[in-house]
Amino acid sequence: MSERLIRRQEVIDALKQVIFFAKKDNIVNLNMIDDIEIKGKEVKVTIVFPKLDDPAVGIVYNSVVKTLKQELGDDIIVDVKPVSEAEKGRGPLAGVKNIIAVNAGKGGVGKSTVSANLTVALKKMGYRVGILDADIMGPSIPIMFGVEDGQPGVYEKEGKHVMVPIENYGIKILSLGFFVQPDQALMWRGSMINNAFNQLMKDTDWGNLDYLVIDMPPGTGDIQLTLAQSYPVRGIVTVTTPQKVAAADVRRAAMMYRQDKLTIPLLGIIENMSYFSPPDCPDHKYYIFGQGATEELAEELKIPVLGKVPIIEKVVESGDKGKPLALEDDNEISKVFEDIAKKVVEQIEKL
Repeated sequence: MSERLIRRQEVIDALKQVIFFAKKDNIVNLNMIDDIEIKGKEVKVTIVFPKLDDPAVGIVYNSVVKTLKQELGDDIIVDVKPVSEAEKGRGPLAGVKNIIAVNAGKGGVGKSTVSANLTVALKKMGYRVGILDADIMGPSIPIMFGVEDGQPGVYEKEGKHVMVPIENYGIKILSLGFFVQPDQALMWRGSMINNAFNQLMKDTDWGNLDYLVIDMPPGTGDIQLTLAQSYPVRGIVTVTTPQKVAAADVRRAAMMYRQDKLTIPLLGIIENMSYFSPPDCPDHKYYIFGQGATEELAEELKIPVLGKVPIIEKVVESGDKGKPLALEDDNEISKVFEDIAKKVVEQIEKL
């Protein structure tokens, strides 16, 4: 008696009974089936999930095995291979090659200024770039790019509303600040903050980008955990000032990304407000906030100092006017950030 042949369509029809409850539909309709391989009585199914640490992976895995055996015969061998959307180049960030998070251990160190000017410097190097303002409690990127009155576009895709970032200076820009009134105080619990952050990440058409720079909130809170656990971040750039107390906060924030389950490469440290040079004596450097703490921390963490940004009044003025100083050519800040951007790219290329 010849062995019964298992047909591909039989497998597909059976898998339509397997529901991915997070999206309230079956795994076939959701386009989660990446590959089906049939060899005699062995059926191998590759299934794409948004992330592999989701408990739903195990539920779907067991359901696939049970359903196929029930429909095609208990004697068949079922091999289920879960893969992530990131591995298959799928999902909302499929067109983004590198995600860089700019982090700081404490507020007030100029993290958003660094994020904005780093993004501009990468753009000037010829890369396709975007910036996401994830500092939900204090979004300032819209002001720094002169788009605080802008409204992102929206279109419908597969029954879901998708945002389109605003563009200025050739840079794609998105921030919660676009959706909140300037005088509106945000009193949100952790789950609300996470939901807002996930919407900015997942429900946005970023298109094709070489670099997406994320201006993170300070500290080690909910968004930092969500970013590390749910998104393919290439590396962290951390910002500090020369004071030892700032370095201590950076150390805590940096070590968060060296936990077993949150391992993301630390690309290096940027020291902001490093020194002051009077306009009439540009060769004189006054280290108002001290020296050495950043180098000590970099040596301890075994990461490079990517650059030192001086205190220059025009940096603040340009941010307030919506035109990051790095957009200009032949000034000290643009040269500093050009060098920083080159070093960031070098660090990523080493990974």
